[in-house]
Amino acid sequence: MKHALTKTAAAALLAAVGLAGAAGTAQAAEEQFVPLLVYRTGSFAPLGIPWANGKIDYLKLVNERDGGVNGVKISYEECETAYSTDKGVECYERLKNKNGGASGFDTQSTGITFAVTDKAIVDGQPVVTVGYGLSQSADGRVFKWNFPLLGTYWTAADVMIQDIAKKLGGEDKLKGKKIALIYHDSPFGKEPIPLLQERAKDNGFDLQLYPVAAPGVEQKSTWLQIRKNRPDYVILWSAGIMTPTAIREAQSVGYPRDKMYGIWWASSETDVKDLGDVAKGYNGITIQNSAEHGRVHEDVKKYVYDKGEGADKDGSTFGSLAYTRGMMISMLQVEAIRTAQEKFGKGKHMTPEQVRWGYENLNLDQARLEQLGFAKLMRPVKTSCENHMGDDWARIIQWDGKKFDVVSDWYQSNPKYVQPLVKSLGDKYAAEKKLPTRDCAAE
Repeated sequence: MKHALTKTAAAALLAAVGLAGAAGTAQAAEEQFVPLLVYRTGSFAPLGIPWANGKIDYLKLVNERDGGVNGVKISYEECETAYSTDKGVECYERLKNKNGGASGFDTQSTGITFAVTDKAIVDGQPVVTVGYGLSQSADGRVFKWNFPLLGTYWTAADVMIQDIAKKLGGEDKLKGKKIALIYHDSPFGKEPIPLLQERAKDNGFDLQLYPVAAPGVEQKSTWLQIRKNRPDYVILWSAGIMTPTAIREAQSVGYPRDKMYGIWWASSETDVKDLGDVAKGYNGITIQNSAEHGRVHEDVKKYVYDKGEGADKDGSTFGSLAYTRGMMISMLQVEAIRTAQEKFGKGKHMTPEQVRWGYENLNLDQARLEQLGFAKLMRPVKTSCENHMGDDWARIIQWDGKKFDVVSDWYQSNPKYVQPLVKSLGDKYAAEKKLPTRDCAAE
């Protein structure tokens, strides 16, 4: 009898364990996983820290304020890359299948993007590069899994040339000018070169290229060449400690900072605040409305920081340019999940393939941005099968010694220069990798 009772109890226990396991599986399935590749250490940390803080704080906001996406909580995990491609690939491999699959990898690195793009095609993982990455991946016919949302480095380079031309009095005035590109000698720094070469050929300016070895603290020889060659404008493609180093070196050789333009990763407060008037006049480019604060900042403060849950414990990066970009990235990831749910089922866990569809069918108009609290921060964006970038807008900002001010209206890249590069380099990639080109009209 005792033996029989034991068997009965064991059976009941096994049943209970089975039910608990099923419940646990169901609970896990009701979470949507967002991997957070970050670099809080290394030479790019001054950029990486506020960027990462903004990303994680927005995900916390969605959970705290909204209870997730239609009831599906967001789970997340940081993985430190230190801007190392090898470490980034390790993070990708470790996180790609976690909690039912990743909802898009924001790699935070062009080098890591290059390394995981081929893997993502095989693995079926979205790669989301807001304002960076592989510029030709805007072509969704070739790059099914890549989404360089809001703009690429070709967007930035073209807009910089447009603004320089405007200051000179027209694009015809570019002829005969000297424009220098000082760039981090990495995939990140080399990305704008094809666009600038096309512009130089068409507009007749002399493009001078000055690579700087990582991490970018040794630039004296570069700036001695700048002093000798005296370009009319300098475009700075840098991030982290390379940026303030460049501005100090510009001062040392007497190069005017108002003739310098920094890519958006070199155009945040952390790049110039310790320089003060030394950086006065320095121009940057931004894919958002400068350091403008929107209602979303108020919500993050109320639902996250007032509860002591903010990623930025001392509040030094909250609301900065890089922090706000981080929030924008997470917002786009969340809205891709939400868009996918509209098609595949509200309140359900979305697979990576379904989230990919969400990225490809984003439609954030002004009314939706207003609802999200981002209306003051960015322009509407709409993606499609052919266009994985969506709408690209950028503005020029300038450091006045204490803060960045917006000094231009919104620009868009000139398709005359960008689209041929997207198509030719996209087709080249497809041929090299033997990838089929999608027929978007048939999908």
